[in-house]
Amino acid sequence: MARAQKLYIAMVGLPAMGKSTVAAKIKENLEKDDIRVGIFNNGDVRRRIIPENTSQPEFYNPQNTEAAAIRERIATINIAEAKAFLSADGEIAILDATNVSRKRRETLRQSLTNHPILFVECINDDPEILALSVERKTRLREFAHLTPEQARKSFTKRIGYYRHIYDPPDEVDNLVRLDTLNNRIIAEHVRAELPHYGRIRDLLMSDWIKNLFLVRHAQSVYNLANRVGGDAELTEKGRAQAWALSRHFIGTPLPYIFTSTLRRTLEMAEPLLETRKGQTVHHAFKEFDEIDVGDCDGMTYAEMERDRSDLFAARARNKYNFVYPGGEGYATMAGRVYRGVKKAIYLSGNSEYIMIVGHQAVNRMILSDFLFRRAEDVPYIFIPQDKYFHIVSTQTKKLFELRKF
Repeated sequence: MARAQKLYIAMVGLPAMGKSTVAAKIKENLEKDDIRVGIFNNGDVRRRIIPENTSQPEFYNPQNTEAAAIRERIATINIAEAKAFLSADGEIAILDATNVSRKRRETLRQSLTNHPILFVECINDDPEILALSVERKTRLREFAHLTPEQARKSFTKRIGYYRHIYDPPDEVDNLVRLDTLNNRIIAEHVRAELPHYGRIRDLLMSDWIKNLFLVRHAQSVYNLANRVGGDAELTEKGRAQAWALSRHFIGTPLPYIFTSTLRRTLEMAEPLLETRKGQTVHHAFKEFDEIDVGDCDGMTYAEMERDRSDLFAARARNKYNFVYPGGEGYATMAGRVYRGVKKAIYLSGNSEYIMIVGHQAVNRMILSDFLFRRAEDVPYIFIPQDKYFHIVSTQTKKLFELRKF
């Protein structure tokens, strides 16, 4: 019985594809049920046994026989440590490495015969996400001696070497191929009753949001004039609200803050970023820009009712499906907003806390995913400017609260 309850999980995929994030998510989730999970990362072994810096891409060149021998030794050590973990009281051992060659996977299968192996292949073909993931990776200590551009080129070349030897793991018995941006299983063939597989599969398909703080920008010049669209700055009151938000989160780590590209969200986040220099990564995504009102940009609602009464009436009849001429509507912006959320969750990895500073319509779209509102009700979700939404969404906990700052 004890034997049947133990499992190896071998990650597969190019660098910067989200393997370590998936491994950490599995470990953290299952340990809540007192399942002993260990992560065995080749990079950790490499940094432990090789004192010199191994960030240079030639270390990963498959034609570099000396380095290849060292990497094989690292893999052997990692495999032995994972095996020892399950031979003791461990229940799941996750081998967190690229494992992209058929030869390496065959080594795993020949070495780990005492318990079944589940291979989890992580794929992300989105070039923008890959570029942002590489940027995140190059903040690691091993790249500290390089400029950001040098680090980017070095890591990109490393990926190229692994891509050269990549052989999809279609030969293995138990495989899940995962789109890590969208948490979508692309292919699955599992030929055995694997311990905890139902739970693991569900976890692979789920967003993992420990603490998301969803904030609307504070009062802007256009808010004061009741105008739509534009790229208005914050009012004096709005800037005071931005500083109030920053004070409210003193003592709360915010490793990632995401905003739109518009001034009012950038100014809202500015005090938070100013007081957290070197501690917070900021990304401005166009996916979080406010609804594009097209030909109505800069108009007040009174002007719209007077000068474009037909549009004003159409909007009132069906606000969710209404599309501004030359712009968009709630229904047409949904896809890009959801993509922004997926990007934010993916890039923040396994972070305990993240913040999104958005706009009224954008935040309504984000919230609708958690509130399960009917489409026709989404444009009426209340989005105040002096409160934020605290959201937790994991397999074991769902929390949604509106809090004042």
